[in-house]
Amino acid sequence: MELMEDEEAVMSELMRQLEDEGLSPEEQMVLLNETLNKVLNSAAVQTDSGALTRAKTRFYHSGVLSHCVRVLSLSPSRLRGNWASAATLAHLTSSSCVGAEPGRRSEAFHRLFLPSVVDVLLSLAGQLVSRSEAPPLLRTVMDAVGWLLSAHPHLTAQVLSSAHYEQIQMSDDVTVSLLCIQMWIQTCTVNRDFLSQLSDESALLLLNDTVAQLALSSDAAVGGASIKLMLLMANRMGLRLRSLLFNFKGLDSLLEKDWRGRGFEQEVDQLIAVIQQEETASRQSEASSERVRAACVIQAAWRSVLTRRRVKSLSRAVSALQRRYRARRRRLQQQEAAQQWEEQLRYQVCVRRQQARRRLHQKQRELLQLLPADQVRPYLEECERRAAVVIQSAWRSFRDRRRYGDALRDAARRQRAARTLQRAGRRLLEKRPAAQAPPPTPLLIGQEGLTESRRAELKQQVEEYIQAHRSTRVSVEACAALHEEVQQLLQAELQGGAQRRREEQQVEALLAQTHTHLELLRDAPPLSVVTAMQAESFLSQSASIAARGRDAHIAALQASRLPWWRTLGDTNTGAESGHLPELEAELGGLFIGGLALDGVKL
Repeated sequence: MELMEDEEAVMSELMRQLEDEGLSPEEQMVLLNETLNKVLNSAAVQTDSGALTRAKTRFYHSGVLSHCVRVLSLSPSRLRGNWASAATLAHLTSSSCVGAEPGRRSEAFHRLFLPSVVDVLLSLAGQLVSRSEAPPLLRTVMDAVGWLLSAHPHLTAQVLSSAHYEQIQMSDDVTVSLLCIQMWIQTCTVNRDFLSQLSDESALLLLNDTVAQLALSSDAAVGGASIKLMLLMANRMGLRLRSLLFNFKGLDSLLEKDWRGRGFEQEVDQLIAVIQQEETASRQSEASSERVRAACVIQAAWRSVLTRRRVKSLSRAVSALQRRYRARRRRLQQQEAAQQWEEQLRYQVCVRRQQARRRLHQKQRELLQLLPADQVRPYLEECERRAAVVIQSAWRSFRDRRRYGDALRDAARRQRAARTLQRAGRRLLEKRPAAQAPPPTPLLIGQEGLTESRRAELKQQVEEYIQAHRSTRVSVEACAALHEEVQQLLQAELQGGAQRRREEQQVEALLAQTHTHLELLRDAPPLSVVTAMQAESFLSQSASIAARGRDAHIAALQASRLPWWRTLGDTNTGAESGHLPELEAELGGLFIGGLALDGVKL
């Protein structure tokens, strides 16, 4: 707690001194370096791990870091060559930005303040490039930029697209190029997720700078650092780097030609293997794309054939489409007209109801004016009573309908539940073995399964119930006689019902068979065109009927061959012909005795 109070006092004193207009930029830089170094060192040696973070956060919230950025952004003429203090202040500012927790001002910190810090550091590095004492100070500034990028990877795109960074890249000094490459290597090493967090555009810019160093520089240190950075990107980015290497054709030949025998052949071989692997993958992708194009050509040809076929039948399709469209439009117009008519009718009904209600109210007011004063109040009370009766009746009808609906739903729910239980019980009984199944409960007295002892027990229970609940209006003898009569009727019904049903079924079967035969005989062809299969279909399955029909047919043939004088005294023919109309009327044109009746000619 005392340390926090001391830091607060130090920062208050620092801000008070910085607000003094008499301090020169050199004095401000010295004061900022001493205060920042003192506070950070004192917070770093504390046992509390959060002391350093709190100190950096207070630097940001108190405005000390913003003052550092303003001092570093001064022109070189105002700095008066105090580049060592500026480089130290840049390093302390970058260290203070890494680990600070801005809290509610997080968005302003990441979007506004950190980009301004990066721009100031790159501007200072660009000014140090042209100085003779630049290498050690430039290394300090570039280390500060790398440390800031390792904590905030989203600033990479700004660094790579900065005009100050492009100015640094265009320097002919080998040391400057080596410092830039080492800054990126250090950033990727400190933060292992740095490359994976970069966007494709930022990664392509970084890769472009690295390949440019390989193509333009001939220094072994710069080439080795560039190859190391590319191998690091290949290991960290994986498949993402393969898609980016498509933009650099001939990189493997450049490595093979210019960077062999420089002391890092193993790294060169690894990078060439990665690039060739990417080229192999690209060739495979080109072959697959060629197959895709061929498939597209085939599909296009087939689709053109289908299109030509559709064009040929387009006239019919267009006419059908127009017909359907007109029918649909006509239907919609009819619906709209019907809807408008219904709305007009509804509006007229409402208007007429309002007019009728107004006339009724006007008539009631006129009638009230005609009534004596002492009868107005009773009349109004009677009107209120009738209105209350109407409202109550409407409410009761609504309530009864709702109760009835609830009762129906409850009954349906109970029926569904009962059916579910019965279904489950039947399935359970079906799954159980026959030996474990309970015997069926007898439904009628006298049915098989009811023993004599059980019948006597039930009879005794019935007599006891009758004795306990004796009726005063009906005598016991009448009940006994009625019971005997019901038992006799029930027994007669049970015994004769099955016989009657069998007889009825037999009669129905015979009638159906007779009607079928009659329909076959009506549709029978003449004998001149009949076939053997059709003739067999008219044979009866009954042996007696077949024999009787065959004898009658033979007798009819023999009678047709006799001379006329032999038939003068024959009376059987007349007798048989006398019965034919009766049989025909009864059977509806059935074939009898080999003759064709009801228009059937054989």
